[in-house]
Amino acid sequence: MICPTCNANDDKVIDSRASDGGRVIRRRRECLNCTKRFTTYERVEQASRLMVVKRDGTRVPFDPDSIRKGVQASCGKRPIPEAIKQKLVDEIEEEIHREHDREVLSTEIGRRVMMRLRQLDPVAYIRFASEHLRFESLGEIIQEAESISHEPRVGKDQADLF
Repeated sequence: MICPTCNANDDKVIDSRASDGGRVIRRRRECLNCTKRFTTYERVEQASRLMVVKRDGTRVPFDPDSIRKGVQASCGKRPIPEAIKQKLVDEIEEEIHREHDREVLSTEIGRRVMMRLRQLDPVAYIRFASEHLRFESLGEIIQEAESISHEPRVGKDQADLF
């Protein structure tokens, strides 16, 4: 690995351990040039390349970072721990790969994100839904907000459901 500090390509692994339920290997490394330590993560590369079919019909490779960015944007500065947001993204990614072999509609991915955000945080849900459902008026946003205002939410003690 190339050291992020000095760009040398000479390091040693100090520690390795499984992470994310055994799906990721976390490695602590030490650069032999500058002695700085850094962490790398190793994941299994998906054998088949899953494509996302966008609304306009174009196809792009599935990228969980797109989901992560959407969740981050919708959560904004809401009091939602990063670990919960990451778990939400990981679970959606796992479901998508388990249920779809070659292609998945972007609207299906968005629907799954909305379902989880709806339970987690109503403000984050409305933010995400306003983009995903393409609300055209304030009335549509108000109607959607009223529809979720009386639903039970996942509390901090239940956040491990994600």
